[in-house]
Amino acid sequence: MTVAPEDRAALLVEALPYIRQFQDAVVIVKYGGNALAGTGVSGAEGVGGAGEPAAAGGMDGPGAERAALASFAQDVVLLGSVGLRPVVVHGGGPQIGDLLGRLGMETEFRNGQRVTDAATLDVVRMVLVGKVNRDIVSAVNVHGPLAVGLSGEDANLITATAHTADLGYVGTVAHVDATIVERLLSERLIPVLATIGADAAGQAYNINADTVAGAVAEALGAEKLIFLTDVQGLRADPADETSLMHRVSAVELEGMVASGAAAGGMVPKAEACIRAVRNGVHRAHILDGRVPHALLLELFTDAGVGTMVLP
Repeated sequence: MTVAPEDRAALLVEALPYIRQFQDAVVIVKYGGNALAGTGVSGAEGVGGAGEPAAAGGMDGPGAERAALASFAQDVVLLGSVGLRPVVVHGGGPQIGDLLGRLGMETEFRNGQRVTDAATLDVVRMVLVGKVNRDIVSAVNVHGPLAVGLSGEDANLITATAHTADLGYVGTVAHVDATIVERLLSERLIPVLATIGADAAGQAYNINADTVAGAVAEALGAEKLIFLTDVQGLRADPADETSLMHRVSAVELEGMVASGAAAGGMVPKAEACIRAVRNGVHRAHILDGRVPHALLLELFTDAGVGTMVLP
């Protein structure tokens, strides 16, 4: 579709007040494993490395995966170029499941969480830190020396504790020391964070990426916490695509979780949004990452494309 020059100019003018409003604002973007894998498995994404099930089909192929990642990287670089300070937090559940399968290692899920023994944890660290993190960093750095890959283990960024004993090395966030992230942001660099944390003894844990994104947003006092997922956003009726809710309060969102209107992989996102907007984060957003440039459309246009969560 060809866009007339005057329409392109109108879009730029529409974006201008938002660009000015968000100058130097910290924006946390949670980029999920299914978004990275180019899947269309509705509702599966969103429980981070600790809980994302492996995608059961719907793969568009490596070409589509590379194109989706390149488009996301462009958006993140543009945010930084117009004065925002983006931080990327990523999961990688489908990629973890794929490698476990190729290694002949069985995966067990309990209440949506991947049971993580010592051998599984090794695979999780390899995939999140050594593969997914590097792919995102490389995609961003095509545009210049901008992105720096991190794990929650670096500089004691994320102190973790065991979630429950029966899940093994699945962790929960005990504390976020955002000093290293703040230093990178002060240099106008783009931190890319893999969601592995460690306890005081140095034991690593795999942590839900949605939870990490929310905790990091709180620690940084972020302007925005944005989840890129594989559904439009929050719907008043989960089965009705026309019932997208563009704005919802934290109280309303709590009610949706309690009633089951927000369920499955949407629950940790909803809980992270609720907690974040009640603890200093100005706004939270849930967007369909399959929509080209959804991040820019949500931040820099009047209509937006997803759901915005208010305190």
